[in-house]
Amino acid sequence: MNKLVVLSLGNGNLHNGFPTVTAQVWEQSDRPIKFTGYLPAAPEISELYRYWQLLYSALYQRLDLNPRIEVDDGDVTNVSSVEFSHLCQRLSNEINIWLNSESFRHIEQQLRTYLHSYEEIRFIIETSDNLLKRLPWHLWQFFEDYPKAEVALSATEYQTPKQIPKKHRSKLKVLAIFGNSKGIDLRKDRIFLKQLSNKAQLEFLVEPGLEILNDQLWQEWDILFFAGHSYSKEQGIIQLNQTDAIALDSLKYALKKAISKGLKLAIFNSCDGLGLAQALLDLHIPQVILMREPVPDVVAQEFLK
Repeated sequence: MNKLVVLSLGNGNLHNGFPTVTAQVWEQSDRPIKFTGYLPAAPEISELYRYWQLLYSALYQRLDLNPRIEVDDGDVTNVSSVEFSHLCQRLSNEINIWLNSESFRHIEQQLRTYLHSYEEIRFIIETSDNLLKRLPWHLWQFFEDYPKAEVALSATEYQTPKQIPKKHRSKLKVLAIFGNSKGIDLRKDRIFLKQLSNKAQLEFLVEPGLEILNDQLWQEWDILFFAGHSYSKEQGIIQLNQTDAIALDSLKYALKKAISKGLKLAIFNSCDGLGLAQALLDLHIPQVILMREPVPDVVAQEFLK
């Protein structure tokens, strides 16, 4: 039997702590089992993560594994793989020390009481803190002991989108957008998607203009796929083509219409996509899959498969 766990971290941050943390375990009944606790401040995790970002970018730039990563002037440029490995271990250790805090231990103990290691578990972490969304939650020892648990992130506020009833179709409809491909090999993404033609009806848009993409989004789609360059600053940005980089807000009304017509999933096989996720969550899309950090092409291609 599948189970759902919702861990809500409430308001707070790593510098001030999280005064109200709740965990709910959902089974078949409509009423969940609920536990409460709190998490202390852990500013050292924030500092380690920021340093990890610098070394990660510098290491892959030096090894020339990923043309998507750009190292700004003043960033760390001299780093060894051994140093980076030690930093990864330090970050993992600090996260586990934090989540093993006495004030949080009651929640974990109760979860272990009601969950079994052989069960498939959907584990959703609710937080509005951008740094917490970037942490490698899968390194928590809890997930080592529950190998069939899959962790995902959620906003703290959400609602079910109102969708227009539609006729049953034998194939899923997928809108695949290939944006600016400078320095990126998108051919394998496209080859893989074409292999799904017996299961899905595919529409490819290669470096489209904003008007063309906007028009396509007003049709019925089940899955939206994007591959190319993206980044998150004040908001999520995608590079549609060689000249146009747009925020998803530019597609707000078209995306709302697509969601109302049944769009269930958006996949961004591009870098640094948390800003994109926030824009889509504000529109109440059910599911988003994205990369939280820059990744090498080979990782993005294998993950898509």
